Amino acid sequence: MNTVDSAGLTASSSGPLLEIAVRSQCSPTGRGRRENQDNYLVIDGQGQAVFLWREQETRLQLLNWPLGHQRVAVLDGMGGHSHGREAAEQTVEGLLDLPAADHLDGLSAGLNALHQRLHQQFLMAGWESGCTLILLEIPSAGPAMLFHVGDSRAYVIDAGQAQCLTVDHVPATHLAMLGLLDGAQWLQQVHGQANSQISQAFVLGSTLGAPSLYADAIDAELYELHEGNLPLFLHGLGDRRLLELEPTRTYLLASDGLWHLPHPQQFIERWPELLAQPRCSLEELLDRLFADLTEAILHQHSLPDDNTTVILLRRPTQVAGYP
Repeated sequence: MNTVDSAGLTASSSGPLLEIAVRSQCSPTGRGRRENQDNYLVIDGQGQAVFLWREQETRLQLLNWPLGHQRVAVLDGMGGHSHGREAAEQTVEGLLDLPAADHLDGLSAGLNALHQRLHQQFLMAGWESGCTLILLEIPSAGPAMLFHVGDSRAYVIDAGQAQCLTVDHVPATHLAMLGLLDGAQWLQQVHGQANSQISQAFVLGSTLGAPSLYADAIDAELYELHEGNLPLFLHGLGDRRLLELEPTRTYLLASDGLWHLPHPQQFIERWPELLAQPRCSLEELLDRLFADLTEAILHQHSLPDDNTTVILLRRPTQVAGYP
């Protein structure tokens, strides 16, 4: 089993510390995939970066990184395509070179440019692949910035519920945008069952903007979901937006291996009990989460388990030196 677990990565003393823990497993049960095509990136407030390179944890000190600024990202290489791991790795490499952003427009422009560059590189190499990307850019002051492509997700969790903060880029979402699915139908197809097909990927491109679900051509441009093209029941969940990280809540970024189950909501409904535990370290919470996932996979007799990567974040309610 390929397991990577890093925790305790925090911001510097320029602002309130943000606790972060990350774990990536090739196969939670040890019976699934043999290659981990997932990846992640955590850059702490002192410019120390941790990520996977050739499936191994790698650390790097970035120069000229703004004190107290953080970046976290989860990536999932497309398992149905060759070079999925390479797509995720090269995206991480690009993210390491991307300057820290202090506003959303600058972050979006930088990530769009990275996507276009990698798209051209993969096209020239004859590689038809891509990866999901969910990223939080967290300045030392002000709200975080969210950027999302694919079907990895962000959740906010408190004692009452686990609320999804993103919209999967999948055929059901495309159908909803075309007015062919209502909210209940979309919820069942996206959150009520296991899915494997996506309609947009970083590096590869998008079919989301096509007038029909059956378009053959993949547009090289990323297609941003926002309130101008999302149905009303998905308003407020745009792909690129500001996000306040509240001290009383736990935030989770993950690849879809975390809910790759026949009945995913049965597992997700347990997250408040598992993760809304402020007295437990994030490492302990990851232990609980992955143990519960393994049990759910075995109990639900699901498909072979997928690569699973999770980042947990929270702002402590009290930090030494701060009110």
